[in-house]
Amino acid sequence: MSRCCDHSPEPSPVRHEHGHDHDHAGHEHGAAQSSFADEPLTGAVNTRIRIEQMDCPTEERLIRDALGRLPGVAGLQFNLLQRVLTVSHDDGALAQVLPAIRGLGFTPQLEEDDAAQAVAAEPVKKSAWPLLLAAVAATASEGVHFATLGPDWLVALLAITAIGLCGLTTYKKGWIALKNRNLNINALMSIAVTGAVLIGQWPEAAMVMVLFTLAELIEARSLDRARNAIRGLMDLAPPRATVRQADGSWQEVDVQGIAVDALVRVRPGERISLDGEVVGGSSTVNQAPITGESLPVEKRVGDPLFAGTINEAGSLEFRVTAAARDTTLARIIHAVEEAQGSRAPTQRFVDQFSRIYTPAVFAFALAVAVLPPLVIGGAWLDWIYRALVLLVVACPCALVISTPVTIVSGLAAAARKGILVKGGVYLENGRHLAMLALDKTGTLTHGKPVQTDSLHLLEAEQPLHAVWAASLAARSDHPVSRALALHAEEQGRVLREVEAFAALPGRGTQGVVDGTLLYLGNHRLVEDLGLCSAQLEERLETLERQGKSVVVLCDEQRALMLFAVADTVRQSSREAVGELHELGVRTCMLTGDNAHTAAAIAEQVGVDEARGDLLPADKLAWVEARQAQGKVVGMVGDGINDAPALARAEIGFAMGAAGTDTAIETADVALMDDDLRKIPAFVRLSRQTHAILLQNIVLALGIKAIFLGMTLAGEATMWMAVFADMGVSLMVVFNGLRLLRK
Repeated sequence: MSRCCDHSPEPSPVRHEHGHDHDHAGHEHGAAQSSFADEPLTGAVNTRIRIEQMDCPTEERLIRDALGRLPGVAGLQFNLLQRVLTVSHDDGALAQVLPAIRGLGFTPQLEEDDAAQAVAAEPVKKSAWPLLLAAVAATASEGVHFATLGPDWLVALLAITAIGLCGLTTYKKGWIALKNRNLNINALMSIAVTGAVLIGQWPEAAMVMVLFTLAELIEARSLDRARNAIRGLMDLAPPRATVRQADGSWQEVDVQGIAVDALVRVRPGERISLDGEVVGGSSTVNQAPITGESLPVEKRVGDPLFAGTINEAGSLEFRVTAAARDTTLARIIHAVEEAQGSRAPTQRFVDQFSRIYTPAVFAFALAVAVLPPLVIGGAWLDWIYRALVLLVVACPCALVISTPVTIVSGLAAAARKGILVKGGVYLENGRHLAMLALDKTGTLTHGKPVQTDSLHLLEAEQPLHAVWAASLAARSDHPVSRALALHAEEQGRVLREVEAFAALPGRGTQGVVDGTLLYLGNHRLVEDLGLCSAQLEERLETLERQGKSVVVLCDEQRALMLFAVADTVRQSSREAVGELHELGVRTCMLTGDNAHTAAAIAEQVGVDEARGDLLPADKLAWVEARQAQGKVVGMVGDGINDAPALARAEIGFAMGAAGTDTAIETADVALMDDDLRKIPAFVRLSRQTHAILLQNIVLALGIKAIFLGMTLAGEATMWMAVFADMGVSLMVVFNGLRLLRK
């Protein structure tokens, strides 16, 4: 059962005074948007409305039917797990929308801009005393009837008391549903209990209503774990921070009032309150809450900080780079909340199935009540009772609620691992991933060239030659030169003065060091100087075939020393590719680098295929060609040159998305750090999610089939049916919640 009857707290009064022009632009992948809602938001104004009593497709259908007929309403989007309805409408149409929602028995609350960015507050629990008293009265009615301890009117009085204490809300919502020609659980339960009363089954009618209300209450508590799974992320960022004031003093203030560029101090052991850039101090920061990294990261002046991460060692001062509502953590929370409303394929199937299933079972129950007495002369009361049991069995809520609980649990589990999934459709479809295209630079490699080799070309080594080369390299901003200079710095070498320095475009640099004219450049420069030899050619070719860039230090007479630079492979990339192969996912590296480099990197990493010398259009063509073969293709990238292929792939993975607005907003799956091992983790989570979804469907339908047979055979009672439905509902919910432990 879903929380289709109202056991949520009384909501606060409606606020009318604010208009809401929220622009919720859709993601560029149409699948996500279409799965989120049947109707696009094309109206002049988009208003978010919180409805505390709305949390299952039953209420959605009621509201959609009521609002869909109103003039000026252009579209509706439902986020049932967050209990938020977004109405796209013309100016002035809101005056009709709110009364229509109230007419259905719901209490709408307009959300302000700030509220739209925040996680809903923990609801206040209703008192359990009415339910307890109802349970006592129902039990007493059953006991008096079974042991004949009193007259029938006492049994009836106790039963009516129990129904009145716990069932009035169910009756109210059931009546509203019937008025709107909608058969939901409240309507079914109201009909079943009323029918039991009319045929004289007073104790059973009372016990069924009590058990139904109890089941709803228990399930509400369990569903809160899924509904508020993302609440823990919000709690990561402290509500207050120590900010430097204009007079130089430090004062603790609310983070909502801290402006960009303010200076904030964070002590060892404290959580970082806002995104920022270190301006003073050094420390190690645990970034696992945002990126999923297992090891703390060193932070120095100029390094970025993320809200919600933990400062471990030293004191830090940082400049705020994003307001509280715009931090990386806030964007993650907002993205996950939107993803909660995105319905996965299985969830869409279940919702469509329930639309047909419930009326069909109702019609079947009606036939069971009427046909046997008319056709085979069965006892009317006996077959009417069986029909009433069927109405209880007909409740599809265990089936309906299992899918969103499972999907949301999977989304939250992924977020905790530093994997931001933008919708249930991607979470579920990740299991189909057959091929994964990977960019090279910054994805499989670090994206920062480093010196890998150095070789003296003279018979006797001259340590001074390495110093000369580093001195020339330090004067250039070319990536290869920067790699040589950084290596020398790490070695602690003292550089020499360079005179008459000049860049040689496309070849290298030259300058005078210690009175000697020196050249540092590529193979072409050595050829131009006439200093190349067969032996040197062989050495250069060997290193270049390894995917390395080679530069040579020369004077005017001879080549002195050569250096090789390469973009080094991430160790995590090798492990990730191996894990993907174990999962049956083929890999291909797509890069703009030359074919030699592509082949060398591919061999190091272990990818199945490597393509070099590719333009962005070529990467796109590769993805489209594989899709034409019927393959589900994913693309991993981190740059603008990867954008076309990322957009075309069924699942686009963005690398290192932490702190990057564009990646978080546009990627299907955003990896918050640069660890490719999160992709096989995502595939495994997708498969686990789908397996649990199937388990829940089989469990829900299987138990209903068993009780259908028992009911027709006359072996099932109404309270047994409620117990069974309550049990299967709780089983599928808790089964879905298992993903939170993944």
